[in-house]
Amino acid sequence: MIITYTNQNKTDRSKNQCSRRHRNHHLPKRPAAKYFPHQSIKKLEAEEYFRLNDLQQYLVKFLSHALSFLSLIRISKDLNPHIPILIGRKQFDSVRLKLSFTVICMLFLFGFQVKAAPDTLALQIEMKQALEEEGLTGAVWSIVTGDGSFTFDSAGSADAATGQRMLPDSRVQVGSVAKVLLAAGVLRLVTEGKLSLDTPVSELLPSIKLENPWSSSAGDHVRVRHLLNQTSGLDNSRLWQIFSLKPRADTPLVEAFPENSTLLRVRSRPGSRYSYSNLGYALLGMIIESVTGERYESYLDKHLLQPLSMRDSTFRFVSQTGENADSRLAMGHFENGVTQPAVPIYLRSAGQFTTTAADMARFAIFLMNAGTIDGKPFIEASLVHALGPPAGTEAALAGLSIGHGLALAQRDRHGVLGSCHPGTTIGFLAMLCLYPEQGKAFFVAMNTDSETADYDRFNKLLIRALDVQPSAPVAMESAPDKSISEWQGIYVPSPNPMAPFVWIDTVFNFVTVRWDGSRLRVKPFQSGERTLIPVGGMLFKATDRTIASHVLLRSSDGARVLSDGLHSYEQVSLTKMVLLWMSLIAGLSGLAYIFVMGLGRAVTASMGRESRLFYPFLSIIALFSPVPFFLQQSFLRLGDVTPASVLLAVVTGLLPLVMAIGLVVGVRRRAYGVMGVLDISAMVGVLQWLIVLAVWGLLPLRLWN
Repeated sequence: MIITYTNQNKTDRSKNQCSRRHRNHHLPKRPAAKYFPHQSIKKLEAEEYFRLNDLQQYLVKFLSHALSFLSLIRISKDLNPHIPILIGRKQFDSVRLKLSFTVICMLFLFGFQVKAAPDTLALQIEMKQALEEEGLTGAVWSIVTGDGSFTFDSAGSADAATGQRMLPDSRVQVGSVAKVLLAAGVLRLVTEGKLSLDTPVSELLPSIKLENPWSSSAGDHVRVRHLLNQTSGLDNSRLWQIFSLKPRADTPLVEAFPENSTLLRVRSRPGSRYSYSNLGYALLGMIIESVTGERYESYLDKHLLQPLSMRDSTFRFVSQTGENADSRLAMGHFENGVTQPAVPIYLRSAGQFTTTAADMARFAIFLMNAGTIDGKPFIEASLVHALGPPAGTEAALAGLSIGHGLALAQRDRHGVLGSCHPGTTIGFLAMLCLYPEQGKAFFVAMNTDSETADYDRFNKLLIRALDVQPSAPVAMESAPDKSISEWQGIYVPSPNPMAPFVWIDTVFNFVTVRWDGSRLRVKPFQSGERTLIPVGGMLFKATDRTIASHVLLRSSDGARVLSDGLHSYEQVSLTKMVLLWMSLIAGLSGLAYIFVMGLGRAVTASMGRESRLFYPFLSIIALFSPVPFFLQQSFLRLGDVTPASVLLAVVTGLLPLVMAIGLVVGVRRRAYGVMGVLDISAMVGVLQWLIVLAVWGLLPLRLWN
């Protein structure tokens, strides 16, 4: 079933368009399409889409049920001649003809419209095929066309365990797409004069302490706009804030920010670089509560969703089971159809939102109508226009137009430019994309969170169905700056998403930049090389992009930076990287040596307590002890205090100490020989690596708060 609505806020239609559309200018309150039981209009329904207002729904429903009742009487009489004749065939045919004529007249009398389907049957088939090939359970989607109407549909299953079919009006959870709606709520407060984008967060939340080294020296405070556009410099999150079964639906947001912690340390100058932060949007939820005096969920449900007629959406916690269960909410899944109900999280204002495809289409139309409702401003137009284009960052000032605005990211994919935001939460993945210049948009949500699926395949199908046209000329090749050869080298994420894992991102997520005389070659350590075409100055374009996708720039402190608008990499010295790599190789080689030699000596009974490798070998064996406990617990408890997490912290914390004890024992024996030298060298290699990990904050490995 595919349902089409007309946009009630479209204000720039011509008079001829208005006359053709008659009175049908308003979005219905609920899905209106129904399969009519009368045979004479079945073919029409299969080939066309209907748009009806509420009055039309009731009239058509009543008349179609009357036809169904008469048909049932006639069929019953044909099947069983002993049934008393309630109405003759001629009388029946006459009444049916009159009712059919009445249906048609009422439809046209009250402005019934028929609109040809834009190949949506083909889209439905392709979406279903993509779900099957990617191993996903189900999907809902909506597309907003250039004339202000929208359609929504579904495919697959809502619950793999029960086989329940995914319906067009099934509710889904959208993860971080919720940030766009929360941002709209913040901008509504700004429009009402209750909040300012330039107010420092410390003034709005005095109990929250930010460690910002730029606030005192340069006066660069973290402001509301920095939280919105993801340039606050705060970390993304911690594991315990996402993977925990401790929080409840009513857990205060402030519990995500324990006192006396380094959680809110600002790691890049506010406003300078994009750095995705769920912590920032949790703070925005707290700001809404501080300004309004009520929970952000109830405030936004009432003051944002209700005016937008998003009656099937809510910021409140909704699950498939328990006291917050909703039978319309699709079940979340992981690979192989493994089901997973929704659970509350600490950072809920960054990713808790339940909605439908139709409601998200309404929201997209609202944004593309410059934030108006019934032609009246609801959010100031300039704020709505600032949702997508990046502004003020190093990359934007250097000429890169790709990046993140107040809530959406400028996205250059499949030959078109759009303002989009993805979302991932437990068992779901979603995408919202707007093409404001063409008045087009799409929303899609899958109820499977898979590590192997190609989700961009669905975006491509929807872009093609919308027939989105290129909105910017293709950037032409142009010679780069003459100093380009000086920018060759190794670049590391700056900042990386999570401070505790900075060593991992430095060692394993670096990129190598090389200029070959005509092209810039960017080679991430863990993926294939990308070829960038120079398009003038220090701007470059990937071969599969339309406009400039990367820029080389100098930061305020003089560092060389490579940016794609959503990631920044700083150049580091080769010496630093070589030392880190050597430390890693020595540590892993030492661990392997101790494990293999210790195992061999244990088998041959030549391993005693006085052995140099006795205690180091036991400490390495102990690293495997938490594994059975982790396998028995839910991954959603990864950030909780459990036997598995406590044991992991203990064995990783003791590992350097035990290795040092083994080294002391080995040195004191003084009977070195070849094996003695190898044993001591292995322990030295492991110990130096463990010290490096401890200095970088990885040891002991503690997952809970």
